Amino acid sequence: MMADRSVLVDRDGPTLIVTLNRPRVLNALDAAMFRELGDVLGRAGADDEVRVLVLTGAGEKAFAAGADLKELAAETPAGARDLARRGQHVFNRLERLGKPVIAAINGFALGGGCELAMACTIRLAADTAQLGQPEITLGLIPGFGGSQRLPRLVGRARAAELLLTGRSIDAEEACRIGLVTRVVPAADLMAAARDLARTVAAGPPLAVRYMLAALVEGADMPLDQAQEYEAGLFGLAAATEDMREGTAAFLEKRKPQFKGR
Repeated sequence: MMADRSVLVDRDGPTLIVTLNRPRVLNALDAAMFRELGDVLGRAGADDEVRVLVLTGAGEKAFAAGADLKELAAETPAGARDLARRGQHVFNRLERLGKPVIAAINGFALGGGCELAMACTIRLAADTAQLGQPEITLGLIPGFGGSQRLPRLVGRARAAELLLTGRSIDAEEACRIGLVTRVVPAADLMAAARDLARTVAAGPPLAVRYMLAALVEGADMPLDQAQEYEAGLFGLAAATEDMREGTAAFLEKRKPQFKGR
């Protein structure tokens, strides 16, 4: 890992550990970080040896405390719109990577940091984490997808209350309303994320990709259309060697050996 970069990358077998690395500013998201994160996602998506990603923040205080306000304050309205579009592009790329991304939320996940976490597949939070969308308190609204992903995760009424007040919530409340999946002691967060990543990475890669497509793409379709989409993906999965291996292993009472074919 290169300590002078805004995004650090480390390998743990089939798991890619991605760390936002601006701890002195609570891992605030600036243009360089977006650029580097986009590059990391491009490489990870093309690497068949990478099965799952874990995304976290450097230091003990923050996952990501939001957009870099010094950078944002200097933007024109047109520049701010373009910044939002760039952030949305990176987060959409993450959400549609075709590989699971586990957010290990180790502290503040506010504004853009919360939006980044919501673009991940699964969210684990330290018991010290704080999440929220405080943009309204700055005279702004979320720009990286927060006004759209939050109601899809927690429901429109809960999302409206959080978005309109800018209130931050602790990890336990975030778990109770469905914003995060699980809360663990801060000291155990990365171990829990790595354990979950190993479990997911042991699954059949093609079926995992189809499952993610069904979850992400199907969420915005009418039910009958989404079910037809699911049926098509089911057919694709049934054509794989991994499907034959999985069913054979079940019948033979042994552990399957998936190869991504």
